[in-house]
Amino acid sequence: MENKSIEVISVNLSEKKGTVKTPAEEIMLGMEGVNNDAHSGPWNRQVSLLGIESVGRFSEKAGRKINFGEFAENITTKGLELVNTLPLDRFVSDSVELEVTQIGKECHGNTCAIFREVGNCVMPKEGIFARVIRGGRVRPGDRFAYRPRVLRFFIVTLSDRASRGEYEDKSGPQIASMIEKHFSGTNRNIDIEHRVIPDDEAKLTGILNQCREEETDFLITTGGTGVGPRDITPDVVRSFLDRDIPGIMEHIRVKYGSEKPNALLSRGVAGIMRKTQVYTLPGSVKAVREYMTEIMKTMEHLLYMQHSIDAH
Repeated sequence: MENKSIEVISVNLSEKKGTVKTPAEEIMLGMEGVNNDAHSGPWNRQVSLLGIESVGRFSEKAGRKINFGEFAENITTKGLELVNTLPLDRFVSDSVELEVTQIGKECHGNTCAIFREVGNCVMPKEGIFARVIRGGRVRPGDRFAYRPRVLRFFIVTLSDRASRGEYEDKSGPQIASMIEKHFSGTNRNIDIEHRVIPDDEAKLTGILNQCREEETDFLITTGGTGVGPRDITPDVVRSFLDRDIPGIMEHIRVKYGSEKPNALLSRGVAGIMRKTQVYTLPGSVKAVREYMTEIMKTMEHLLYMQHSIDAH
């Protein structure tokens, strides 16, 4: 992964929301944001950041110089297009760590003092917001390393025959392919690990424990969701879940079971295990396509919910 960083070129304060900020020599970040600033509080938008790259584009359109803090950003930066970052990415310096929580915001138009004074605002489209993970002092000239969040997927195929090499596992690779396609063309980094094991409770338990301790983002199993004597996947997984999420599996069974009643026999479950989303899928490639198509519609939103990020 390419190392990227930003340089702080201005730090800015204001006492009221929706007003321009004034450059300062330094700011202090506590666990609720910038001390003595209107953005601070126990919420997600504690610190606002805006890149000089965005300011420069707006300045050209406006035909005038834009001053630091004029768009109400706490920290003005250079070196990276901030608008291309994503929630859960982090900026880390020797003393401070910030986690991105929101890209852009709603523009309030004429009710906003910035809009009335400047005539427009770049923050709603290209500004970002962050929360404080580790507080400290920030000054112009400070540098932050950019650490994109890597989403980690662990795929497990449960099959006695595939684990013995008697036939090729196709459902696990199908899941990986759909995940890769889903995130292709986005800025999100992903890491996928895939393992084939027999329908063995002890081996599955070991993987569940590993993912729970490492806080893997997504654990997706395929196989062992039926009612055969070796189909133990849902039973083992359910005992590890802190919270069930029954709706997604109920929806999938009803959607496809209305045409193919055998689909109603799948016992797949979904839920949260500490910080890990867990889904148990049937073993056929066709079923994997159906399940993953529905699961991928909500998994990023659920990820943000897990991390207390309001992504509505």
